Amino acid sequence: MRKILLLLAMLVPGYGLIAQQTYEFKDGLISGPCHQYGRTALFTDQLAYELCNGQLKTPQNGAPSFADEKGAAQHWQTITAAADGAFTGRQINNGYLYVSYNAPKAQTAILNIAGHQMVYVNGTPHAGDMYRYGWMYIPVQLRQGNNEFYIRTGRSWGRQGIKAKLMFPEKPVYLSIADSTMPFVVKGNSNSNLWGAVVVVNTTTQALKGLSVTAKVNGVNVTTSLPDIAPLTTRKVGFKFDATASAKDGSYNCTLTLEGKQVNDTKTFPLTVVTNKDHYSNTFVSDIDGSVQYYAVSPQANPDGKAPAFFLSVHGAEVQAINQARAYKYKDWGVLVAPTNRRPRGFNWEDWGRLDALEVLNIGVNTFHPDPSRIYLTGHSMGGHGTWYLGATFAGKWAAIAPCSGYPTLMGYGSADGLIPDSPRNSTEQILLRASNPSNVFKLANNYKAGGVYILHGDSDKVVSVDYARQMKKILADFHKDFSYYEYPGGEHWYGDTCVDWGPLYEYFKWHTIPADTSVNEIDFTTANPAISAVHHWVRILQQQHTLEYSRIQLSRNSARNTVTGTTSNIQTLAIDLKDVPVGNTLRIALDGNPAISYTRHAGDSLLYLQHGNQWAIGTAPAATDKGVVRNGTFKEAFNHRMVFVYSTGGTPAENEWSVSKARYDAETWYYRGNGAVDIVADKDFKAANYPDRGIILYGNATTNKAWNQLLQQAPVQITRGKVTVGQQEYAGDNFAAYFMWPRADSKTASVAVVAGTGLAGMRAADANQYFAGGSGFPDYMVFSTDLLKGNMQAVKTAGFYDNKWQLDETERIKN
Repeated sequence: MRKILLLLAMLVPGYGLIAQQTYEFKDGLISGPCHQYGRTALFTDQLAYELCNGQLKTPQNGAPSFADEKGAAQHWQTITAAADGAFTGRQINNGYLYVSYNAPKAQTAILNIAGHQMVYVNGTPHAGDMYRYGWMYIPVQLRQGNNEFYIRTGRSWGRQGIKAKLMFPEKPVYLSIADSTMPFVVKGNSNSNLWGAVVVVNTTTQALKGLSVTAKVNGVNVTTSLPDIAPLTTRKVGFKFDATASAKDGSYNCTLTLEGKQVNDTKTFPLTVVTNKDHYSNTFVSDIDGSVQYYAVSPQANPDGKAPAFFLSVHGAEVQAINQARAYKYKDWGVLVAPTNRRPRGFNWEDWGRLDALEVLNIGVNTFHPDPSRIYLTGHSMGGHGTWYLGATFAGKWAAIAPCSGYPTLMGYGSADGLIPDSPRNSTEQILLRASNPSNVFKLANNYKAGGVYILHGDSDKVVSVDYARQMKKILADFHKDFSYYEYPGGEHWYGDTCVDWGPLYEYFKWHTIPADTSVNEIDFTTANPAISAVHHWVRILQQQHTLEYSRIQLSRNSARNTVTGTTSNIQTLAIDLKDVPVGNTLRIALDGNPAISYTRHAGDSLLYLQHGNQWAIGTAPAATDKGVVRNGTFKEAFNHRMVFVYSTGGTPAENEWSVSKARYDAETWYYRGNGAVDIVADKDFKAANYPDRGIILYGNATTNKAWNQLLQQAPVQITRGKVTVGQQEYAGDNFAAYFMWPRADSKTASVAVVAGTGLAGMRAADANQYFAGGSGFPDYMVFSTDLLKGNMQAVKTAGFYDNKWQLDETERIKN
């Protein structure tokens, strides 16, 4: 009856409250499990397979659905939401919840779902709210009549359930402050040029151009021009404001006014005010995507004018950075800074979480000017993992690290996105999992030699077992001469602030400093990707022989004799810093049992380059266009440089609709997981010169996307309607999908990533976007058919890595 009344109300001409109505889904059908997504390029999804191939039929109660993992038949079953609107039950587990809505006319609505991985709305994919935040408001187009929603469920949502509703907003364009990113107003600091961010919701079918936001704080106005907002999207936008003037009562309120052609909306909210002696948050514009992010600070107590120590503290899952900072008492000998990982869960401190940590580290160093020998790293739970991972990845950057209640790898502890598989089952999986090698701290463990390690873990931890700490203790005991270990008696996963702000841990930090390069004569350094980590004191691994295999160098230096000896593994080009070699002195280098190389330093020399052929020899710096420390490949790398999503307009209406919908889906997912924002541009409007040194994400193929020839003419992977060509190999049909990357010819840093299909079936098979899951590995290129969605690994037709000159290498690829 409630649904009927709502529909009648919507049909009444001039019904003034239509915008304020909400339709809650109460009845549906459920089936599952039928899919498997995770931290790998491989995935299965039986419903998506049927959708790709046009076989998906509207479900009915009792109708056959999908076979389970053991091949047993399953059926659609009715399900009714509880009184609080949540669909619950054991059957909500890695399956799909089907609900529908009968619209009286074609119109736009706002879809709000909590607790799901993603949703297909009339076949169009939209991002999920897997962590149940509740602030995902997604514009969707409803057609007149029945509208179908297939909501993908995840693991163990039975008790928490899924809530879904449609809302009909009063204004077609409006501000949402539910997910704002705002700094604190810090008395004693400059507050004249602060950055905040809120969400603009565009429910129209037109791109919004020329919008602005005016921020008014206690009578002071600052206007910021906004980027274009694509049709039927939400976009988080940054704005400046001036908070130098306070109200009479000392409070600070911010009023935002959104203005543009036929657009006007206003929101007012209070700002948080503290002194510069309190814990506080500050914001910055990220180089990753141009969005506004924040970090939190626990300021130094009683600064004495000397350079302080610097503590980088990385938080656990569902912990806000400001709460991480507040867990620490003020230190009289240092300042503590907590980055966000871009969200409370973010990327597990890998991928863009790693980049966020480095951005904040650099900002902190430039802001607080710490003693460069006293840089420390610590974190709790997921942040304990972040400490293990960042500590192993960036050897020599930390005087000491202190993982608290942490797990070492995503291979052993996977959380919501599952595990990275710990061993390949065949050659296909071996190539794909190689792209995840940078996540394996066990293989990087020798890097911990570079500094101190303090392990703290409660012995009664039921969330992250103390066995993880004991595992790492055993590994370190085999080679590390300076680590400390403490199990807190009776300590559960969180036993108060003590489990991060532990006195003996900070005393241990005081004993440790980063040694000067001149005093380091023994090097043992491993990297899986020089573009992530290449430098350890006076040695740099610049290029690998086999991309993303582990590269290791073990060197001994005798400064008195001007000799360097040692062994290397999987290194094509390395460099030795010459600053400690006097001009005119001759350095002798003997590697891997090869004859010693002699080099006399000349004035102006800074690095000695060595290249590996049949044996080591003096060489030159790799070309800027080669693979190396700036750009080394993998599909995901293109998302690092203020990416632009370019969709097609040159295909059929259905192909173009898929392209723009997929771009929106990825933008929604990036916003949800990474607190980010993306420019979405039509191919007909795209000119490469207008986006210098930016990563380009291209959707479609050479037939459908008009930007293809600007960017990909020389790529060895070519995709047209009906055909994929990889080198000399061709795959014909409309059911092939591909993810691949290619360096931008007009840039020394940025790349192009392509999400492509040979036809609608292949394009829809590429809808999966688990490349945004932290630690998930994607090689330089992979081509697969829709049969992958049924679990057929042979459907991956080819995958691999380019060589250092960006050429196909037959030894670095698989073919099926």
